[in-house]
Amino acid sequence: MATTALHSFSYLLNQPDTDMKLTPAVHRRMIKFVLMVNRQGQTRLSRYYHPVELSRRAALEADVVRCCLSRKKDQCSFVEYKDFKLVYRQYAALYIVVGITDSENELSIYELVHNFVEVLDKYFSRVSELDIMFNLDRVHVILDEMIQNGHIVETNKSRILAPLTAIDKMTDS
Repeated sequence: MATTALHSFSYLLNQPDTDMKLTPAVHRRMIKFVLMVNRQGQTRLSRYYHPVELSRRAALEADVVRCCLSRKKDQCSFVEYKDFKLVYRQYAALYIVVGITDSENELSIYELVHNFVEVLDKYFSRVSELDIMFNLDRVHVILDEMIQNGHIVETNKSRILAPLTAIDKMTDS
């Protein structure tokens, strides 16, 4: 009993224990990256939550985009890719691709992508590829309000848009 409490306490302090290897669930389930690409494979938005060298990002993005764009509409939107999974959704001419760890819930990420698009639609009033290209900073703010350090932190549309609404009010004044 005392040993179990000691293991739990060392786990909370993030101290490695010599007898047990405990990996917090927080580190096992996460979003590795979010990409937004058009049908031509041009990246319009990329956000990485897991370190990837700059020299490898272009090759990774090209390979991931090729993998998702080559799939037929009747195929599943979840793809096993190397050491992680891809979850993607197509909206008109844009694809949103999310790379996740194997233990992350694909359906929750699939719904997160839809929620992200709904928030963009609410802010931009029918979002388009041009809105994203010319307002990339605002799109990043929206994404950062939803995902931090590879974990979903907010899904409420009003709360996600609150910082941008405040900024817009300040600039209008």
